[in-house]
Amino acid sequence: MSWELGIGAAIAFAGGAIGTGWAQSRIGAAGAGTIAERPEATGSVIVLEAIPETMVILGFVVAAMIIIMVK
Repeated sequence: MSWELGIGAAIAFAGGAIGTGWAQSRIGAAGAGTIAERPEATGSVIVLEAIPETMVILGFVVAAMIIIMVK
């Protein structure tokens, strides 16, 4: 495996992780304020906080495909 594949896989995974962290920080701050004002919205906020995790999973899958499929 050449070093370019490793760098590409790392960028794919890191991009998803950074994007998820950025999104969850914004959603978490807004969600905390929402729950403070309306406690009945807790379930919706938890779901909205979990949705960006799919970006990390997608980044992992893309990174794995880069490494596995190119061999």
